[in-house]
Amino acid sequence: MDQKPQPPSHGLAACPNPECAEPVDPRDRYCGACGYDLSATVEPPGGQDRPTMPIAAPVWPEAPPRDPGSLSTLTQHPGELPGTDSGGRDLPTVPVRTDGPVAAPEPSAASAPSAPPTPAPTPEAGPEPVPPSGETVRGGGDFELAAPDPRAAVRVDPATAAPGADPGEPAEGTCVACRAGRVDGDGYCENCGHAQPRERDHMERELGTVAAVSDRGLRHHRNEDSFALTETSLPDGRPATVAIVCDGVSSAHRPDEASAAAARAAGAVIGEALPRGTHPQQAMHEAIVAAAEAVTALARTGGDGADAPPGGNSPACTIVGSVVTDGLLVVGWVGDSRAYWVPDDRTAPAARLTEDDSWAAQMVKAGLMNEAQAYADERAHAITGWLGADAYELEPHTAAFKPDRPGVVVVCTDGLWNYAEAAEAMAGALPVDAALRPLHAARVLVGHALDGGGHDNITVALTPFTPPPAGAGSS
Repeated sequence: MDQKPQPPSHGLAACPNPECAEPVDPRDRYCGACGYDLSATVEPPGGQDRPTMPIAAPVWPEAPPRDPGSLSTLTQHPGELPGTDSGGRDLPTVPVRTDGPVAAPEPSAASAPSAPPTPAPTPEAGPEPVPPSGETVRGGGDFELAAPDPRAAVRVDPATAAPGADPGEPAEGTCVACRAGRVDGDGYCENCGHAQPRERDHMERELGTVAAVSDRGLRHHRNEDSFALTETSLPDGRPATVAIVCDGVSSAHRPDEASAAAARAAGAVIGEALPRGTHPQQAMHEAIVAAAEAVTALARTGGDGADAPPGGNSPACTIVGSVVTDGLLVVGWVGDSRAYWVPDDRTAPAARLTEDDSWAAQMVKAGLMNEAQAYADERAHAITGWLGADAYELEPHTAAFKPDRPGVVVVCTDGLWNYAEAAEAMAGALPVDAALRPLHAARVLVGHALDGGGHDNITVALTPFTPPPAGAGSS
């Protein structure tokens, strides 16, 4: 789950609207079911104040060096895959420290680098075992949510199924969990009480050369992720495949709308730019800028289209995307959603192609901690870059690569990579036939996250990559 500076907790377990009473998270500004303003009911106990806890500011490192003539930025492990920027120059390599932490010098007013406002992260629990089917999941989520496992559901007897119906699918109006009870008008099963999935609870899409799956997970009451897939072509007719994945920032207002707006805008812009002859890396940059503008526009209106109320936490999301065309692989991102490269030959190394905009990544880059120590810290997932009206200065990251062998590009939210963080772990979770069956492989990865605990929304898009024949030219 992505985190921005958190609003004060209202201390409510359920929406105070008598017509709603849905469970709410202590950090929600508005009820996710009816939109009730939860902060309007917050009153401190008589005679008590609300002291704040000071959080020591970390030593933020300087931004990585950049070539002013290039859009590319350094990645966490750039040397693991051959790559070039949009000008055809080799991407620089940077040694990555993997041993113990380096003692941080005491910063002084003269030597400390300038830093953006420090986020106040909320501790986030790591992956936990999945409870037995039907048990209530407690802690770390939006609220206590019964999570029956559909994989253990009762199958419909083919003999009693409607003529011509698929025996593996429930009949219309039948519960997707127990596959026996009737669903009432409120969307709950009259037999087992299971709430039926909404449209965004589980989404799948497959085009000819790309597939994506998004799932609500086991802990949240809604899916705040979104994605967009596009197949287009360059001016000379060569095909190009685009995958965009966005993760709504849960501590912000209307995160589900933010991710949907960003994915839709980015997919549309890059799908129009490539046929015009725009370089894929420049097109990715323009797409991220357009996505940021779309999310910023949400801050000016409320969920019903009216002017947004004053105050609150502006809608926000992260973004990661990939473009695959004629031997060129381009990735772009803002936030902590990631892109991975997994070769078909699993004896070759996999690689992570993006660097998180997060507290943990900043600590690793500064040499103050190794990755294990940084991601074990409760501040690890506090993001330092996002799309939204209250974001710091927008700096879209892009990079271009030219893999010399076939493989699969994985773009995903932290709801997946929290359960397969290292590139080797992601390669281990990805089926070996992913390039031939990307939708099946995406389902397997989502299942891997659900089996690990399903702590967050999960979204992944897979694009097979084939290098051009030896001696053929490329972009």
